[in-house]
Amino acid sequence: MFGNKRYRTLNQEMKKIFGVKVIKLSVNGGFTCPNRNGVKGYKGCIFCSDSGGGDFAGNPDISISEQIDEQIALLSKKWKSERYIVYFGTFTNTYGDIEELRKKYYEALYHPKVIGLAIATRADCLSDDVIVLLRELNDICFLWLEIGLQTINQNTADFIRRGYDLSLFEDRFEQLKASNIKVVVHLILGLPGETREDILKTVDYVSYIMPWGVKLHLLHIVQGTELETYFKNESKFRLLEMDEYVDLVCDCIERLPESIVIHRITGDGKKSDLVGPLWSLNKLKVISEINKEMDHRNSLQGCRYESKYNAK
Repeated sequence: MFGNKRYRTLNQEMKKIFGVKVIKLSVNGGFTCPNRNGVKGYKGCIFCSDSGGGDFAGNPDISISEQIDEQIALLSKKWKSERYIVYFGTFTNTYGDIEELRKKYYEALYHPKVIGLAIATRADCLSDDVIVLLRELNDICFLWLEIGLQTINQNTADFIRRGYDLSLFEDRFEQLKASNIKVVVHLILGLPGETREDILKTVDYVSYIMPWGVKLHLLHIVQGTELETYFKNESKFRLLEMDEYVDLVCDCIERLPESIVIHRITGDGKKSDLVGPLWSLNKLKVISEINKEMDHRNSLQGCRYESKYNAK
């Protein structure tokens, strides 16, 4: 048990490391994606909107420094903190000229209140020179890298147009791990065609490779995406109900080693663009229900599931 939580949260981990609350600031580096600029395709992954996951990020028309100041001013109304992690989360944030990447990362680090970086990317956008730059950053700040694996099921990966296979992910993950770079793996729960068993196999795989952290995303449908069209036209595909999702997330948490930091346990769809599930808009209720279910399970069994995936 971790205080009043039932798993190791990012907030707890940051307080443990730095002794104070650390706030994550979302900025938009103005990057694109090989799934959108024609290298691998033009449409992106089927669930990705034109915002590239940056609905709550800063304004790309101003500098990184200005975005940081704006975000601090906005978030300081809710949380008081003198320590910040800058999150490059819109589209693919290691995809670009290496000197452009270096310039934007260092501009964020020059801010006096910034102690580190979180960088979201794809496994196929981690070239050797990018990994060298990440090692450089890892030596001077608190750094983690987020990779959108989503699933280990290749049929699902092809359907959502992830654009790379599991072997490439494994290669890049091992390079990062060998460089002592923290990796957070993104998983999406509820993808079309995936059974509960498929989802839990992916979670067991993540338990086996032991990243620093994981994000459990609820599949939510955003207006204007191909997933919206599929949802409206495919009668056999349905979204998870809240009780189903709560039960599934708790199964996932039980399978993950307690040392893994769980960065997210639900989804954050923008209200004006969200097609479904609409229950996900009440994020506090979803988290509360997950915590209540974890309490209930702990009271019954007092232990966590031990993954048997590829046991050594």
